[in-house]
Amino acid sequence: MDRHSHIPWQEYCYLDLKSNAQKQETSKRMEDPGWLRRHQTLLQRFLSTSILVNVVHHMRKANLLSAQEAGLIQEIGSLKDKVHLLVELLSVTDPHGAALQAYLQGSHLTEFNLITVHDSVVRPYKDALLQRLKEDENSSLQVAGNSNSTLLLIECVSDLQQREHDLVQVLVNRGAGPLHGRALGLDKLITPLTRVSTVPRVTLTIGVAGSGKSRMVRRFIQLWSASQIYPELSLAIPIACWELSSFDRLSVERLLRLYVPYDNVDVIIFNESCKVLLILDGLEEFRQSLDFADAPPTSDPRREIPVSDLIANIVRGNLLPGATLWLLSRPGTGAKVPAGLVDRVTEAPSPSQTNTPEDVSSQVWTYLNSQKPLLILSSVPAVCHIIITTLSRLLKLESDATPLPRTLTEVYAHYCWPHLSGSEAPSGSIRKPLSTLGRLAFYSLLRRRYTFSETELRTYGVDVPPQGGTLGCRILQRRQSWSSDSMAWQFTHTSVQEFVGALFYYVSLRRGMFDLFSESAVSWPRIGFHSHYRAALQKTNQSDAAAQGNLDLFMRFLSGLLSPAAGTLLGGSLGVGHEEQVTQRTTATTLLQNAVTGTAGDAVSMRSVTMVMCLAELQQGEWLRSVEDDLVNCSLRGKLKGGVCAVLAYLLQVSDACTEETQLSNCLDSSSLKRLLPQLLYCSKLRMENNEFKEGTMELLGSLLSAKECHIQMLSLADNSISSKGIKPLSRALLVNRTLTSLDLRGNNIGAKGAKTLCEALKMNQVLVSVNLQNNHIEDEGARALAEVLQSNRKLTTLNVQKNGIGPEGVKKIGEALTKNQTLQDFNVSSNHLGDLGTVALAQALMVNHILHRLSLQSNSVSDRGIKALSHALQSNRGLSCLNLRENSIGIAGAKDIAKALKVNTCLRELDLTANLLHDEGVTAIAEAMRVNRAITSLHLQWNFIKAGAAKALAQSLMSNTCIQLLDLQENALGDNGVIALACALRSNSSLSVLYLQGVSAGKSGAVALADALVVNESLHTLDLRGNSIGMEGAKAFSSSLKNNRSLRSLNLQENSLGMDGAIFIATALRGNHQLTYINLQGNGIGESGAKVVSDAIKAGAPDCVVDI
Repeated sequence: MDRHSHIPWQEYCYLDLKSNAQKQETSKRMEDPGWLRRHQTLLQRFLSTSILVNVVHHMRKANLLSAQEAGLIQEIGSLKDKVHLLVELLSVTDPHGAALQAYLQGSHLTEFNLITVHDSVVRPYKDALLQRLKEDENSSLQVAGNSNSTLLLIECVSDLQQREHDLVQVLVNRGAGPLHGRALGLDKLITPLTRVSTVPRVTLTIGVAGSGKSRMVRRFIQLWSASQIYPELSLAIPIACWELSSFDRLSVERLLRLYVPYDNVDVIIFNESCKVLLILDGLEEFRQSLDFADAPPTSDPRREIPVSDLIANIVRGNLLPGATLWLLSRPGTGAKVPAGLVDRVTEAPSPSQTNTPEDVSSQVWTYLNSQKPLLILSSVPAVCHIIITTLSRLLKLESDATPLPRTLTEVYAHYCWPHLSGSEAPSGSIRKPLSTLGRLAFYSLLRRRYTFSETELRTYGVDVPPQGGTLGCRILQRRQSWSSDSMAWQFTHTSVQEFVGALFYYVSLRRGMFDLFSESAVSWPRIGFHSHYRAALQKTNQSDAAAQGNLDLFMRFLSGLLSPAAGTLLGGSLGVGHEEQVTQRTTATTLLQNAVTGTAGDAVSMRSVTMVMCLAELQQGEWLRSVEDDLVNCSLRGKLKGGVCAVLAYLLQVSDACTEETQLSNCLDSSSLKRLLPQLLYCSKLRMENNEFKEGTMELLGSLLSAKECHIQMLSLADNSISSKGIKPLSRALLVNRTLTSLDLRGNNIGAKGAKTLCEALKMNQVLVSVNLQNNHIEDEGARALAEVLQSNRKLTTLNVQKNGIGPEGVKKIGEALTKNQTLQDFNVSSNHLGDLGTVALAQALMVNHILHRLSLQSNSVSDRGIKALSHALQSNRGLSCLNLRENSIGIAGAKDIAKALKVNTCLRELDLTANLLHDEGVTAIAEAMRVNRAITSLHLQWNFIKAGAAKALAQSLMSNTCIQLLDLQENALGDNGVIALACALRSNSSLSVLYLQGVSAGKSGAVALADALVVNESLHTLDLRGNSIGMEGAKAFSSSLKNNRSLRSLNLQENSLGMDGAIFIATALRGNHQLTYINLQGNGIGESGAKVVSDAIKAGAPDCVVDI
């Protein structure tokens, strides 16, 4: 009879007897001398402030606490400290804690029961979990996966993750994972992230199959059971969802009893003071899919309901409302959990491709780097294990007869049947297990089942456990239940199941007479390879199967089995002849190409890209290579028709040409851009220059940048004739885009109106760090709009407004903004109309702005007046490190002002004064300053009417200056005297590494002096002597010095009248010099035949040296 049907007097009798037993047990506990100390932590956790006040009051009345002690407890800080002090005081007056126990039992029974039974449940439970984990570690059948203890905090499940197959997601993202992910350790998983946030009730973790989610759960349980994380957590209950598939109906009480089979567990689970974490690992493994919309609500913990409804009610909070939930699943299933119920979304991270696993040989990694698709898929730990294991074994064989696999199909064939690369295998060794394991894999794949009970395996004729050395032993692994000794089986990775399923389908279609996609149902006859392969293609592209790309990888494997390499590997064992393979390959290629070109007018979908992947797996790469060559050579204009866009979309994922930057310049129009739009979302660096985009095309680009899944970080739209109307959709997109950090709009025609539109967006955008508006005719009105941006934007670090017709008024506003701006570091305002007034405005800004690092004022008609103000600012500025003043009108007075600044400035590193009017007097003043300056490393003085006098002054400064690294004196009439002076300085200078002396009227004596200096100089690595007249004698001198010099890497002797003899001198010298990596001997009257002789001689003596001759 059920307890609830007892007659009243029986119920009361029952309660009295139970009460007496509890009193006896309680009296024993009260006599326990260590009760207070042992339960101190629990008292601190479960005594509330109000209960503590009552306890202190009662202990005071019982004379167990003095008034002073009660006051001390009241005054001390936190509740935890108050309880600690109470325990310390009672340990003296009531060592057994009997009074405290009696009071709690009489007045606060719930808390008393919780304190007394808590550890009797939690400790053995933790011990049991640790024992289970130990047994898993000792098992030889472990899942390869991620062993990290860090997740990535993300906003939500992306559309790509909801729609596509796991490995398609990895390929599209190039294995890089989410863009906005923030690292989150397991110790922070269910804690508030800020002071004002709350504890998340439902945390969802998504990750592709094989990413290590279950390992993450085991790691969490290990840390918690060892009391290393979440000491405040009473229970963490891990549940592998496949375990619940054997139940049709369950109640919450029964579910919890399965996993925490201890008396009094209800006291903990249903007490609001206890924190309980329920972990549901593998939501996709429920036999019935979760339905949050139609599951009937219930709050009765004893009511047994269908398992899917039970889980839905737990997640909703109808059942176990006080419990915290951690849900783990593949992305497609995780997306089905209503977003309103999920408080936190995390993702299992992929290992960086740049981090080579410790146990992987360099030979394997080198090969992987040459096979980009395999390398990308190696970012999934379980797939990486399969690829690495296969490659490592094949490399150890060192057999020319077994080439290394280039496709995923070949990798999996070698992985499943290692004997294929060794001795000859019996012909039936592959076909026999396919009738059992293959059938299981294929039909379970159609039902989206990935975990199997022993009963299911035996139904398909699979041996349990698999015998050693068999296919089942290699590709099946055991999964242990958390709740009992029961176990289930699964393939080592879902991709292995898909491969074996594809192989089963391929073998079966050769003799199949009906539709193989119907396991038992009657279907129309279907005979022949063409019919069955087309059926698989249609099934892959059907909406129901394609909702998450369920059959994408299956189709890829099925196609890969038809490749020449797979035919050589498997054909003999499968009994497929060479002619049959060729026929099948031709048929499949035609069907795939028709499938790709059949969607020519539509946007390129992932299904189309999957068909291209199938062609690549089939090793029919002529079409792919042709498109890739056009992509590399920027010759795609007019060719983005038919299926080319789908091929290009595939190349965007796997081609080396797109690894660093996707180059789509001079080839796109509105229609081709519209077709490629869905695939361009996932490019990180996109260059689309010189495409003449119209307003409609810019609307498409705006929608691309506005998309939630946009990955684009760098976008160049240079030279596209974008107008003020075209910039509007781009500006709107910048209001919502969160990935674009660099935008290049140079060479367009947005004008002042377009600049104002763009600037409104830049005021709000907090992602862009670099904007290039060069040559856009924005003028002063546009400059004023940019000034407003600089006052509010806190992210922009680089701004280029070169060639925009900006005058003094516009730059004055920018200067005022720079006095407040704290982020801009690089400002290029070259080739405008600043004049002295504009330069003065910027100088005033530099007096207070110490953030700006680089300033370019080239070609701005700056004269001595403007330089005076700028130099004055440089004397106090502490931030500017690079200043470009090329092609202005700076005279001697201006040079002297610069020299004054250089004597005190300690931050300017690069100074470019090329093409001004400094003359000897001005440069001599700068040279004097360089004697004391210890900051300048690069000084450009080209085209400044300098003669020997200034060269001698610079030489004097080089003898004492130890910071200068680059000196540019090109196109100045220094003559031999000036060069000789510089050569003397090189004998003692130890910092100068680059010296430009092109066109300085150097002759034989200057060359000889330089050559002599190179014998002792150990710092110079680049010497440019183009356009001088050193002749054969100079060459002979350099020949002698090069035999001894060990620092020079680059030597340019172009157009120096060396003649054949001089060139031979140089070539002879290089036989003993192996440091020189570049030499230029062009324009020296050597002739073609002589050039070949000299070139061959240099290559023979210095094979690593690049020769221009």
